[in-house]
Amino acid sequence: MTSSVLKDESAPPARVLIVDDHPVMRDGIATQISHEPGLTVRGEADDVEPALFLARERSPDLIIVDISLKTGSGIDLIKRLRERNPTTRILVSSMYDESLYAERSLQVGAMGYVNKQNAGETLITAIRRVLDGKTYLSPEMTARILKSRIGGMTVIGKSPLESLSNREMEVLTLIGHGNTTGNIAEKLFLSVHTIDTYREKLKTKLNLSTGAELNRFAAQWVLENG
Repeated sequence: MTSSVLKDESAPPARVLIVDDHPVMRDGIATQISHEPGLTVRGEADDVEPALFLARERSPDLIIVDISLKTGSGIDLIKRLRERNPTTRILVSSMYDESLYAERSLQVGAMGYVNKQNAGETLITAIRRVLDGKTYLSPEMTARILKSRIGGMTVIGKSPLESLSNREMEVLTLIGHGNTTGNIAEKLFLSVHTIDTYREKLKTKLNLSTGAELNRFAAQWVLENG
């Protein structure tokens, strides 16, 4: 004999906060959520500080976060959200390659990752799964993570980008958006010397010889990944 748990339709809808620096994308996600029973949008933000403010003021049940924000990093936002409220449920929705950012996102506190290119109904499935306290990743990413962890195995064909730290990825992205070393230092509250050090590490890890090659690589990577 089988049994099922009936959803309490009298329960208030789950409150969702959307954090994305593209207004059209925010509108699209909000519209999609508005058509779903049991879900409601409780706010939208385009950057780290507005998101932290709304998270505190609106107490959302779920926060959808993009990796790249107006001036900040989604990874940094996730860490700060979790520091303020360890029970916060966070789902990442981004154009960036899942193989590069899904595991990083989970490590800092997210509970799922959806690639915007493949979102559609997947987004709603991911939202409901995370609200249910479960992790959501694509089947391919789940298999990849399991394969890499079993017996300390290394995934064949691993991209050099996967060896970069979260901060190095952030610097690479900022370079790709055309920021100078001084701009990056100011945005990240670091010294110019420290950013120069990161640039050297990036060149080494990505097997690039010059700063110009690094700039071109970063610009192309940002172009291809949104």
